[in-house]
Amino acid sequence: MQRLTTACAILTTAVIAGNSHDVRADGYVTPWVAVNAVNETDAGHAGFGVTTGYMGGGIFGFEADVGYAADVFGPTQFGEGYALTAMGNAILGIPIGGDHGAGVRPFVSGGLGLLRTHVDAGTLLDLSRSTNEFAYDLGGGMMGFFSQHVGMRGEVRYVRALRDTNRGSGVDFEPGRLRFWRASAGVTFR
Repeated sequence: MQRLTTACAILTTAVIAGNSHDVRADGYVTPWVAVNAVNETDAGHAGFGVTTGYMGGGIFGFEADVGYAADVFGPTQFGEGYALTAMGNAILGIPIGGDHGAGVRPFVSGGLGLLRTHVDAGTLLDLSRSTNEFAYDLGGGMMGFFSQHVGMRGEVRYVRALRDTNRGSGVDFEPGRLRFWRASAGVTFR
């Protein structure tokens, strides 16, 4: 029995080694800083996060995006709060100049995930409120690479909560009132 197992292992190794060909996936990680705004009159509030993903063999891929936005809804007389996003996105990007070495890649992306908000009522009232909601995001931007492994990424992304309008009998989502824009920039490593 041990000879048969050894023979199968050698045969499997030979088939895999003899049948290999170049398969690439363009993986990347981008830590970023951002300005978040609720509307066009909002001065913006700082945020940070990380986006990681891959472009499988060219123009289509997937990414995960996690971001933190302090005081995204602005400080009020009652206190302050934050928003935390965790999104899974599909990304479509066309490499200009190839997908190796220097080049640029304009892209659009969108997906679904979680939007967690927390508001603290401050010293006036001893209240705080946190919510977890499904959300979607849509965005676009550009990745530019200076070399094979280092580049920059900039994007604008719209984040909006979804709310279940048919609680208790099925799921029926529609856009919620909670929403904001994010403009971010970061260094990309692939």
